[in-house]
Amino acid sequence: MSIEKSKAIPRAFDPSEIEGKLYSFWEKSGFFTPDLESSKPPFSIVIPPPNVTGFLHMGHALNLTLQDILARFKRMRGFNVLWVPGTDHAGIATQNVVERELAKEGLSRHDLGREKFLERVWQWKEVYHKRIRNQLKRMGASCDWTRERFTMDEGLSRAVKEVFVRLFEEGFIYQGEYIVNWCPRCETALADIEVDFKEQKGKLYYIRYYFKDDPEKFLTIATTRPETMLGDVAVAVNPEDERYKALIGKVVILPLVGRELPIIADAYVDPKFGTGVLKVTPAHDFNDFELGKRHNLPLVKVIDQKARMTGEAGEFAGLSREECREKIVARLSQLGYLERVEDHTHAVGRCYRCTTVVEPLISKQWFVKMKELATPAIKAVAEKQIEFIPENWEKVYFEWMYNIKDWCISRQIWWGHQIPIFTCEECNFVFAHRNQPERCPKCGGKVHQEEDVLDTWFSSALWPFSTLGWPQKTKELEIFYPTSVLVTGFDIIFFWVARMIMMGLKFTGEVPFRKVYITPLVRDAQGRKMSKSAGNAIDPLEITQKYGVDSLRFALAWLTIQGRDINLSMERIEASRNFMNKLWNASRFVLMNTEELRPSDVEEPVPVSLLDLKDRWILSRLQQTIEQATSELERFNFGEYTNLIYEFVWGEFCDWYIEWCKKDLYEGKPQERRKAQQLLVQILSQILKLLHPIAPYITEEIWQNLPLSEAESIMIAPWPESSPEKIDFEVDELIGIFQAIIREIRFLKSELRIPLTHQSEVIINLTDASSPVEELNTYKNYIETLARCTVKEIGVGLERPEGFAISSTKGAEIYLNVEGAIDIGQELQRLEKKIQEVDEELERVSRRINNPDFLNRAPEETVQREKRRFSELNAEKAKLVRLKEAIAK
Repeated sequence: MSIEKSKAIPRAFDPSEIEGKLYSFWEKSGFFTPDLESSKPPFSIVIPPPNVTGFLHMGHALNLTLQDILARFKRMRGFNVLWVPGTDHAGIATQNVVERELAKEGLSRHDLGREKFLERVWQWKEVYHKRIRNQLKRMGASCDWTRERFTMDEGLSRAVKEVFVRLFEEGFIYQGEYIVNWCPRCETALADIEVDFKEQKGKLYYIRYYFKDDPEKFLTIATTRPETMLGDVAVAVNPEDERYKALIGKVVILPLVGRELPIIADAYVDPKFGTGVLKVTPAHDFNDFELGKRHNLPLVKVIDQKARMTGEAGEFAGLSREECREKIVARLSQLGYLERVEDHTHAVGRCYRCTTVVEPLISKQWFVKMKELATPAIKAVAEKQIEFIPENWEKVYFEWMYNIKDWCISRQIWWGHQIPIFTCEECNFVFAHRNQPERCPKCGGKVHQEEDVLDTWFSSALWPFSTLGWPQKTKELEIFYPTSVLVTGFDIIFFWVARMIMMGLKFTGEVPFRKVYITPLVRDAQGRKMSKSAGNAIDPLEITQKYGVDSLRFALAWLTIQGRDINLSMERIEASRNFMNKLWNASRFVLMNTEELRPSDVEEPVPVSLLDLKDRWILSRLQQTIEQATSELERFNFGEYTNLIYEFVWGEFCDWYIEWCKKDLYEGKPQERRKAQQLLVQILSQILKLLHPIAPYITEEIWQNLPLSEAESIMIAPWPESSPEKIDFEVDELIGIFQAIIREIRFLKSELRIPLTHQSEVIINLTDASSPVEELNTYKNYIETLARCTVKEIGVGLERPEGFAISSTKGAEIYLNVEGAIDIGQELQRLEKKIQEVDEELERVSRRINNPDFLNRAPEETVQREKRRFSELNAEKAKLVRLKEAIAK
């Protein structure tokens, strides 16, 4: 497929005019789909599947951008690239959303029944899955959409059943009554890592428990949850606590209930918390549950799955937790059991999906034994079979893996993979099955399936190999597994990364990926976490509509420095947009000056004999940029790679080389003009290739208009290869001298308010006898062109004439003729005023950076910015003082 080329590149860059057109061109041309018969080395990524409930947020935009940079880079480097897209069914979150929609109609899922409810969820899924797919495409994601997957599609469901059955038959999966985190809103169990613990202000209630054998005496016990006291079955003290040793074995009476509670000893009790006495409620606290098992204590469940008090709560039955707490505290106070109440800040667990306060409850659930699965997964990372980038995330991984607990995989919802466990209605035989058996394999009786579904993370744990066709031995699996790299956030190292490693090793015998790149967190300009509630979230789709996809991608990549969070500001996005405009205008200039050229004219090499100093310099800098950019990308240094290109394109190609080339284009001989045309197109084509992984749309649009025959799309053009023989550090140094002199002349003219277009007379006195006088004189037009001046003389030991201002740079003094151009008296007054202003600002900044309170409290980026400002102000003052002294003589 070909794409229609523009007759003339428009004056202004309008992303909305090209993005849809170009994406369609790439997709229809099959550039995203790898060749299974190719001999190219494979490179594969699986996308962290977005939830079908969600919109694209800035974290997704960053993750997507970095993955696409790698995919496009590797394609151009000659790899056979597969990037697998897909979405996650997000069991709890999706069911919550659909149930809320039903509630608007006055319905519940129970009104519909399981089958009809699931039909509604599938309808929801189709709409939002399509929406997410379109958002990913809009961002330029070069995924292979022919292999798009969903965690509940037929192939992945087959993989889930296969894994479950094998684990069950090998004894890894078991059912047990255990205390679990329970979400009363979602009405399901949650894994430990699905609970968000956050500090919040509460109360500490001190309650008196009177002794059975001496009703006048009591123990005071502190609790944050007085409603759970109704389920107390014992009182515990630390065996080493001298205050209570003599009381061990005695009995106290539970207030309001009258239950006898033995006083037991257990080392778990913290003598320093509260009064050092612990009320033991095994049915509603994880630590109490373990303590209860050690002492064979009974379980009294006083809170149910809807967070209401059970019949065991007596007169408080039917109340919510909050209502019960209020009434119990009032009753305890009324009867003299409440000694005092104190303010207390403590961690409260909330459901990671709906933020409801979770309730520890005794429940029969399905679990996976994790210790044995974790051992090889720990070894794989320890032996660098899998590399974390940045490396410090390995510590987080190991900490969780070494302390891993069995995984509660059952969820009491309807949306998800129904657990493939079947129970015989005749003989109660329990078995796992890959299909839908109607009869018991043991007695032939009828069977029914477990109603619970699997934790969403169970299916996503299989993602790297299930998406490639496992358990079948597909060609995709053979070629692309293990995958090359996983790009993901730090917050799902436990949920997802660790589980994928364990499952990959267990069921394929290999790690699921070779590298794990952990993305930074995207914060706002002040370093605050983005959220809708805080009102500081930036919608990536709104940004792309205003500034274009390339600008957002460039800004995100530019700020991605390993080990640092991203503080994203509109100023940085605007700077990225300005860069795109700069590139567009430079390309338009090149194209307007090469209209008559054919590909054969451009692609022939330029004879070395025709290259002058500026040509050798830009080619040297181009080779260095190619070499460095390639190295940075290979090492996942996205920010450094992006900045290299920015500096080269804007700071060297546009601001220096193009300006110097204008003389060749407009005043040069035919041979010089043709050389400039060839080099401009050749260099621009290399720039576009380097930039394409970050900014795919603008680079493709410009590429399509270049007089080149290299590739029908820049996406499949070869990545630039550096030519070390073209690197010339002596030329770099010499051009550096020219640039320094030009900057200093510009500075003088600017500070003295001489129009930059004024053709000032300049003398350049070289202060080093070894300076390249001949070269500077040969190419003095470089200075005259960009500094808008006439160079009267360049030499060593030259005198400064009267009426000439002076400034200096490394190795040279610049004398600028100001006679008749300025009023020296007025300028002296102005410079003195400006020096005073700089002094005042210096004093202000100095106070800040020498203030310990500021240094300790301000964000590190702010501190460094102020320190840089201090250095810049000192440098500015030095120049102003030198300028004042120069024109005062």
